[in-house]
Amino acid sequence: MLDPSFFSYVTVMSITPGPNNLLLATSGVNFGLRRTLPMVFGILLGCAVQTVLAGVALEVLLHWMSSIRLPLTLAGCSYLLWLSWKLWRAGAPQENAEARPMTLLGSACFQAINPKAWLMASNVALLYSASSGLFTVMIGFMLLNLPCILVWAVMGDRLRVHLQSAAKRRLFNGVMALSLVATTGWMLSDALALL
Repeated sequence: MLDPSFFSYVTVMSITPGPNNLLLATSGVNFGLRRTLPMVFGILLGCAVQTVLAGVALEVLLHWMSSIRLPLTLAGCSYLLWLSWKLWRAGAPQENAEARPMTLLGSACFQAINPKAWLMASNVALLYSASSGLFTVMIGFMLLNLPCILVWAVMGDRLRVHLQSAAKRRLFNGVMALSLVATTGWMLSDALALL
């Protein structure tokens, strides 16, 4: 049986803005919900794998995380800044025939350098797997995480109707790029404060 606090923790951590949700909303706007679904399921898969990894190797992971926190944060922030630059420069999809949303595998692998996803998976495994079992926690996590991240993809898809002009799409992509830059700044300041 899962602790009631599990439901609130996973829901709050899954629905609040972070790298995944900002990228899902942006993909929804630029490519629509259908083309964003592989990204949704990739994030879900990546987070599930992280939860299992954190649960199986919790003791080692907690010790290891303290030594790799800064390099992991720097790698994640570098990638987020690169994504921000790509978003900033992105026009409407029809302007760039090569543009496409992140793939299932790409978004699953992105979780490896997403500090918020690691924090979430580690906390879920640490706080709940001992009392509820790792498999139960992973399934519960996936069931709660899916609708929360799907909200962001659907929101982006619905915004798409209002962002048909190239100027509006550029403005939206610029705001999302700046949001990723702000997220990066917050993550870096948090990591550096722990040194």
